[in-house]
Amino acid sequence: LMGRPLERGRPPWEAHVLPGEDGDSFAVLFKFHHALADGLRALTLAAGVMDPMDLPAPRPRAAEPPRGLLPEVRDLPGMVRGALSDVSRALDIGASVARSSLDVRSTPALTCEPSGTRRTAGVVLDLDDVHRVRKTVGGTVNDVLIAVVAGALRRWLDERGDGSEGVAPRALIPVSKRRPRTAYPQGNRLSGYLIRLPVDDPDPLARLASVRTAMDRNKDAGPNRGAGAVALLADHVPALAHRLGGPLVGQAARLWFDILVTSVPLPSLGLKLGGHPLTAVFPFAPLAPGHSLAVAVSTYRGSVHYGLVADAEAVPDLDRFAAAIGEEVDSLITACES
Repeated sequence: LMGRPLERGRPPWEAHVLPGEDGDSFAVLFKFHHALADGLRALTLAAGVMDPMDLPAPRPRAAEPPRGLLPEVRDLPGMVRGALSDVSRALDIGASVARSSLDVRSTPALTCEPSGTRRTAGVVLDLDDVHRVRKTVGGTVNDVLIAVVAGALRRWLDERGDGSEGVAPRALIPVSKRRPRTAYPQGNRLSGYLIRLPVDDPDPLARLASVRTAMDRNKDAGPNRGAGAVALLADHVPALAHRLGGPLVGQAARLWFDILVTSVPLPSLGLKLGGHPLTAVFPFAPLAPGHSLAVAVSTYRGSVHYGLVADAEAVPDLDRFAAAIGEEVDSLITACES
């Protein structure tokens, strides 16, 4: 189901009910086209079919004044300044993308020729363990979750014989530009940070410190600039350019970043579907052409859920990477206690 593209002649979403092996539990797989929803919007759409839906009601939007066919003369200076600002932003982002492609230290294990097949896995961690690490070392929960991915990659690469020495893949960390109360309008409000995962560092606490420093640097610069903000340029590109350049940009994903690591926030309240409590939520990120692995993570009611999607032919050992995630958390806790 994850490997099958959405049909263009139908609405850009699907929902599949999947029965559990025990005959009682079940899962629901929601698929949304990224043109319809980013992670936060997808959460809202999926949660909308569940009960209770204890999320804030959307505030009414102020009516926009009617617009003429031609802009008024007094609006022209502002439009010119806006156009110049867009050009400046585009040049800045383009330069950042070019710099990010220099001195690439990735690994062939994260790239592949697309086979059209998928393999998925899920990992559940105790959120209290993540908070223990965060309170000891500092930073944010997201910093810890990203550092766990870096450490798991190191273990996985060494176990499969690819080696982690000198490896520092570029991770795209999507950043939603929505505010909680503006999560309801449809579409995408997404930017991103681009960081190098310190896979080659043998010290788990040093890896976490490197991730924290990189994320702080990105936050100081803001989500509107930098190599990860390429998606923001979509609002300033004509439709014809979208049609002609979209496929080219998609195929160039492997030149832009090596792995997607995204976090999707979830509400703390409990949800039910058909009278059955929701017990786990595994987010699945889209797998870009040329990439072999994508990582998504969510926290829900005291647990952390990692959802892993991989090219089935390139990553037949996805279960080992999943196990490495739990092992890395144990290593961080041990390092914090020593």
